[in-house]
Amino acid sequence: MSAGTGHASAAGADRRNVVAVAVTAIHGGAARTRRDLLAAEEPLEIRTVGPGQEPVAVAVTMRTPGHDFELAAGFLLTEGLLRAGDIATITYCQEPNEQRYNIVNVHTRVPLDLSAAERTFFTTSSCGICGKASLDAVAVRCDPLDPAGPVVGRATLLGLPDALRDRQRIFGRTGGLHAAGLFTTSGELTVMREDIGRHNAVDKVVGATVLAAGPPRGEVLLVSGRLSFEIVQKAAVAGIPLVCAISAPSSLAVQAAGELGVTAVGFLRPEGFNVYTHPQRIAAGA
Repeated sequence: MSAGTGHASAAGADRRNVVAVAVTAIHGGAARTRRDLLAAEEPLEIRTVGPGQEPVAVAVTMRTPGHDFELAAGFLLTEGLLRAGDIATITYCQEPNEQRYNIVNVHTRVPLDLSAAERTFFTTSSCGICGKASLDAVAVRCDPLDPAGPVVGRATLLGLPDALRDRQRIFGRTGGLHAAGLFTTSGELTVMREDIGRHNAVDKVVGATVLAAGPPRGEVLLVSGRLSFEIVQKAAVAGIPLVCAISAPSSLAVQAAGELGVTAVGFLRPEGFNVYTHPQRIAAGA
């Protein structure tokens, strides 16, 4: 699958993920002006373009620039608007303007009927569900995952947070980004992405696997913050059976995980963790 003609352009967008500002730092009663680095936050408009169709704006999300094509592909897949094989190419807006790298066109192999989406997507960097038209339209329909599925050892899970943190390059410079990582059951980190929004980081991880023209090589998704309903839903649609979070899950996340056959793990710390659903996938030992 091609990401279109935007590889060089995508690299340019990646360089905009950190912004330098002047800050007055107060420490020990003394004040000094110094340079600080902030995680960038900009809007991204996701459009779909079917054969013989004009571009249709599907969503606007606030995100950290970088891996925009993956974000667009992952979002459309995890929201149930298309399947991986539907994507032909992805490009930035071809019209030269100041927002060019904030508009992504996803060209599809077949015309898409978006009328069934029943949602107006405007997502913020803090909550992907905000702005959707109705609660009834939030659930993306997908079959529950096989409750048997893969098994991961307790010791392996305990090692995942450090493995994720070691790869958080932009967080290390700014302290202001979430991360999502896809691991194998043996603890190998196969994809890691950062973003100012938790759900965006997950979409980038899923999109990376989609654009690689293969299924996700990994069965364990780890997010650096809390576990929300939407993250569980996205994992289920992508076929990822184990979802872990450094912080707490919400009640709706646990309910969704139970119904969708997803193992939900919260408070994953060096000293232990909580398993909220489908504990049969967690084994004693390594």
